[in-house]
Amino acid sequence: MQHSTRRDLLLAAAAGPVAAASAMPAVRIGSHTISRLIVGGNPVSGNSHLSGKVDTEMRDYFTAANVKKLLASCETAGINTWLARGDVHIARLLREYRQEGGRIQWIAQTASELADIPGHIRKLAAASKPIGIYNHGNDTDRQFQAGKMEVIREQCKAMRDSGVLVGVGTHNPEVIDYVESRSWDVDFYMTCLYNVTRSKAEAAKLAGRPVEGELFHDPDREQMLARVRRTSRPCLIFKVYGAGRHCGSPEAMLAALRLVFQFAKPNDSVVIGMYPKFKDEVNENCRLLSEALRSVE
Repeated sequence: MQHSTRRDLLLAAAAGPVAAASAMPAVRIGSHTISRLIVGGNPVSGNSHLSGKVDTEMRDYFTAANVKKLLASCETAGINTWLARGDVHIARLLREYRQEGGRIQWIAQTASELADIPGHIRKLAAASKPIGIYNHGNDTDRQFQAGKMEVIREQCKAMRDSGVLVGVGTHNPEVIDYVESRSWDVDFYMTCLYNVTRSKAEAAKLAGRPVEGELFHDPDREQMLARVRRTSRPCLIFKVYGAGRHCGSPEAMLAALRLVFQFAKPNDSVVIGMYPKFKDEVNENCRLLSEALRSVE
């Protein structure tokens, strides 16, 4: 009863002017129903892809209470899936949220800083019950560049053996070509619209100048989206707004979403990290998603 009461309080705090949860479109991946809009985990982990200052502000904002409030707000809006790092911090937050009645599904990203990724995958699947795990895109791209994709394939096998959905994350469309041409046993791709894992030399050559940090090169978007359309496998499409670079106005955000859905297949979803410190990003993204989908139907 205490958990139900706490859950009701969370949902009441999160409630806002949003359509009924049943109005959120969904896709199927394996035996799971996943909302067309998935809430991402980068802001909760303090990864803004903007600056160290914003990273710190996100970490300060996302107390356990504010993380749970965000997840409850997402569930109220019909967002039934959270995609976040498979580390101890996230697992602990999710456990607490579930103990208080939360039901949101979790897709976990491998914590690529760990030495034993297959062992990490097995423990993660057993202890935290994600519906799926995907290999961190940075790790995938590093191994691709090094000609060591068999390392990633073994990690995918560990996911399959653990009974969860199997995913490969990448920022590089060529990785999808590689996996598809070899008929890997995977259920979905986690596809970034920006190839931020280029070398500094490659980024500088493309930009025509030295690049500090990550290069968000807008022409990358259509290259990845064209590859998303060609695969029959579901894709979870992320960095839709360029990590905030296309969030200057609702019109800019809507244009970014419309671009995605001009290419996305009916079985694809978008992953959007949300940082509702300054405005109601959950309801805003739900509204923009609905409008973008209507505009391309």
